[in-house]
Amino acid sequence: MHDAPTHVTPNRRGVLLSGLALAVTPAQVWAQMAGGAKAPLPTRQQTLLDQVADLTIPDTDTPGALKAGVPAFVSLAMAHGVSGSNVPVPPALFTGGTGPEGASALDWLGFELDLKAGGKFLSAKPDVQFKALADLDAQSFTKGNEKSPWRMLKGLILTGYYTSEIGASQELQYELVPGRWDPDVPVGPKERAWSSDWTAVDFG
Repeated sequence: MHDAPTHVTPNRRGVLLSGLALAVTPAQVWAQMAGGAKAPLPTRQQTLLDQVADLTIPDTDTPGALKAGVPAFVSLAMAHGVSGSNVPVPPALFTGGTGPEGASALDWLGFELDLKAGGKFLSAKPDVQFKALADLDAQSFTKGNEKSPWRMLKGLILTGYYTSEIGASQELQYELVPGRWDPDVPVGPKERAWSSDWTAVDFG
């Protein structure tokens, strides 16, 4: 039912990048991507990351995670080890405590989503995929599951999106040079947050 986790042998570049994890910011990751930097993933992991990112932030009246390039951002951030994303997931965090040694966060994610989908998550119907991810999300953010790898992965997806050009200028409002300061501004139900004041991120 479940694909075996894919293991990648560490190379010197990967080790060096992991040592720089705390120094890498979202802006630096996007700048590296603009310069052509990539962190290719095995095909199944890439497909999984694409699908999960799309389910997390789909297209609405503004473009979603896929159009913003979030999967590429996440894979490069993981290559840098941002937020501990390159640390192997302990076997005990797999359902049933049967995970293999050295499994990555994406290995764990695929395993858990397959279980919740009752089969192959990637070939399941959209409503089944959505429910599987929603169930995993709810489980991961309950008390006692603070070490769930999904917390880290979701954080990277959200950070990637809201620091992307699309997220910062279309999903969020943006004004390069505010014209004035208003101490008290009415906010309506359709008001968007401002990307120039988006401080709810703990990255690194």
